[in-house]
Order: sequence, then structure tokens, then C-alpha cells
Amino acid sequence: MLQDWDCILFDADDTLFHFDALAGLQRLFASYDVQFTDHDYAEYQAINKPLWVDYQNGAISALQLQTRRFIGWGDKLSVAPEVLNSGFLAAMAEICQPLDGAAHLLKTLHGKVQVGIITNGFTALQQARLERTGLRELLDVLVISEQVGVPKPDVRIFDHTLALLGNPDRERVLMVGDTPESDILGGINAGLKTCWLDNGSRVLPPEIKPTWQVQSLAELEALLTR
Repeated sequence: MLQDWDCILFDADDTLFHFDALAGLQRLFASYDVQFTDHDYAEYQAINKPLWVDYQNGAISALQLQTRRFIGWGDKLSVAPEVLNSGFLAAMAEICQPLDGAAHLLKTLHGKVQVGIITNGFTALQQARLERTGLRELLDVLVISEQVGVPKPDVRIFDHTLALLGNPDRERVLMVGDTPESDILGGINAGLKTCWLDNGSRVLPPEIKPTWQVQSLAELEALLTR
């Protein structure tokens, strides 16, 4: 029930927003007259996914992640990787839409509990998308790892967020996200209650045990308002 909570924190990509990277990349490369195929996407992800793991582990910076994933394409097209990355984030901001139930859930929570986003996504995309969808005004805080300097699951990004919210009792804070290794493990390590949004794309490691598990934001809203 909502009176059990002081604060509810959300991940952004694939928790509140669709994140269709293939569509964003196709939009980006179409501007260079390149037909970006499923095979191209598989090759991109073979580079991108390990970089995200390195970023979450603190081994590389946000800037290194964003540029390294486009080095190969930059060489092919004679375009700086930074330019390709900026174009990709702009394309994602244009096409990203809230997940089903996201806007309704945030409106339901607004004014009843403090609401925030903690995201490992990048500043340009997060801010543009929230402004464009009108959801920014429903948030008390927006915390972006690129700005803070540490990503989830590092406890310091949760500590920073809770300090911005006046340091509520951690037993009364819920962290909601789709990625067990960053959202749920990070929340657990920070002493928060957690809710894993199981969208079917990830496996929950047996050693990570969320407080709740749901398959949709509507299911989460029903749990919170019962």
C-alpha cells in the first residue's frame, strides 16, 4: 500500500521507457545512407554489451563507453565516434516512448510519495526524453550516473539520490528496475526494498532476491494501491 512507502525510485530504460536500440541505430545510419541490418546490430551489441558491464563495474567512464562502441563505424564512415554517438542519442530521444502504464503510474504516485529516477543512461537522452513526454514534472529527482560519476550498482549513487530526497528511512524506499545486476543488486546493497520488472529479456540470477517481482507497471501499480 502507498502509505508503506516514502519514496519510489525507478530505472529509466526498459523500466519506464521503451528502449529500441535497433530502431535508433537504423534511424542514425539512414542519415549516412547506410541500411543497418540485424547482422550489423548483432555485431554492435557484441561490442556494446561488454562495454556496459565494464561501465557498471567502474572500469571505464561513460564517455569511453559512448565512443568505443562506435569506433568501427566511425572508421568505416570517416565520422568521429563522438558524432555518431550524439546522433544515436538524438535518434533515441525522438523515438522513445513510455512503457504501457508508465505515465499512469507516475501520475498516481505524484504528490503521495517522493518519486525519482536513477539511470545509467546518458544525460542528453534522459533529459530530452523526459521533457518531450512531459514526465519530468512528475519527478522529485532525476539522477544520471554520467553526471554523478558512479553508475548503479555502486551504493554511492543510491546514497546521493537519498540525500537529495532528505535521507528517508531506507526500509520505506522501493527501487524498481528491469536489470537485476544494477537495479536490484544495487538497491539491495543500499538497504532498499526492490521490485524487479521482469519483461522477459533477462534472467534473474538465483543469488539476487528482489522483494517483489512483476511483469508490468500495471501489476506494480495494483500492488502499490491495493
